[in-house]
Amino acid sequence: MMMGSLGYKKCMVIGGHCDHFHKPSGDSELVKHLKSIIKFRGGPISVAEYMEEVLTNPHCGFYINRDVFGAGGDFITSPEVSQMFGEMIGVWTMCLWEQMGRPRKVNLVELGPGRGTLMADLLRSSSKFVEFVKSLDIHLVECSPTLQKIQHSNLRCVEVSYCDNVATRTTTSLNGAPIFWHTDLEEVPSGLPSIILAHEFYDALPIHQFQKTSRGWCEKMVDVTEDSSFRFVLSPQPTPATSLYLRRRCQWADEEEIAKLEQIENCKRISVDGGGALIIDYGKNEVIADSLQAIQKHKFVNILDSPGSADLSAYVDFAAIRHSAQAASENISVHGPITQSQLLASLGINFRVEALLRSCTNLQAESLRTGYWRLVGDGEAPFWEGPEEQTPIGTGTRYLAMAIVNKKQGVPIPFE
Repeated sequence: MMMGSLGYKKCMVIGGHCDHFHKPSGDSELVKHLKSIIKFRGGPISVAEYMEEVLTNPHCGFYINRDVFGAGGDFITSPEVSQMFGEMIGVWTMCLWEQMGRPRKVNLVELGPGRGTLMADLLRSSSKFVEFVKSLDIHLVECSPTLQKIQHSNLRCVEVSYCDNVATRTTTSLNGAPIFWHTDLEEVPSGLPSIILAHEFYDALPIHQFQKTSRGWCEKMVDVTEDSSFRFVLSPQPTPATSLYLRRRCQWADEEEIAKLEQIENCKRISVDGGGALIIDYGKNEVIADSLQAIQKHKFVNILDSPGSADLSAYVDFAAIRHSAQAASENISVHGPITQSQLLASLGINFRVEALLRSCTNLQAESLRTGYWRLVGDGEAPFWEGPEEQTPIGTGTRYLAMAIVNKKQGVPIPFE
């Protein structure tokens, strides 16, 4: 989900076989499950299906039964780097709420909230804005029971009585707003305007990969060899996904990967009920080739090795998000992308870090400067004097931000 990209060998197909394969280190429950699917189908599965099983299989998927975030996990996300990230997203959220006309009730939805750190910082920093706080119904879309428990703890959730003590509901003691958990966005009640946050969510959605050959566009697939190794192969002919995802895409590229970007539900809500979505992820505003990567304990590993033990992610194609969003509804407008650095600077992170530096210890100041650089900087931090292997790397230009809003609300800040 973070830091660079791992380029595995590109599939070179000769006679229908790929020259790149990898034998898993052991037959885990998930490995056996994947092999049984391929055997039952009588042929390979798509990269998208492989990713979906590896990441969210209900019994042994990567995200399901573990805490994968933070220094002790497999990767670190922006909210874990500094409290200022969640605070700035809180500023954006309140500004959009103002543009929406200060609705009495609004669904604040986060897709893939990780440990709940972003939402916790957002709620804490906005707790003094009483009218805004009273309007919130918080909805967390999370498929992992393990992460749901961590979010419940980090958001300081408690059960409170309502309706004359007839029933109870979960609220956060950070600001008293009710919180609800869902495994899918479609479970979130409609009828209220929604503010949807998707930070490092789309990079983990399953992708389809395609390669142009002498026989046309073929889909990259995952197969099992005779000695039980996983390998990449190309479909012998176009697949249904080839027609579905490439029909309106650029036909001159040699290789493409198309994420299963689930924009329709987002845009339907925004179009009908009002509101908007903020998407922040690492990616590009163009067609992307071969960016799928696997990260385990902060290191890049082979994509096919030990499925379920590493995170799989791919660069987000923001051009594809724009296209699918605009095709979903005429009542929404798409803005951006801009860099994460531009977004956070416009929302006031420079003033925030200066204020925090005036009232902290030297040790806290070093942590603040490091976190600030990682959020808005580009490349290695020029001020770093510590061990070279710990040099902070800025991701301010690597991460992009895009907003999707109801047209009636105008242009959201800072996309003017």
